[in-house]
Amino acid sequence: MNGKQVCKTLENEGWFCKQGSHHIYGKDGHKPVPIPVHGKKDLGAGLLSKIEKETGVTLK
Repeated sequence: MNGKQVCKTLENEGWFCKQGSHHIYGKDGHKPVPIPVHGKKDLGAGLLSKIEKETGVTLK
């Protein structure tokens, strides 16, 4: 799963991009979560796991 796919999944769950240049996502009641977007390069399993824990959103 690449960064763009993660961003789209988070947006579908109510998260919004607070800062576009670094893809910082936020949602009321949660701390901001940075999402690295490097073209079509997939994110590592550890990073995806961390994003899931911080957002509470399951990424597939």
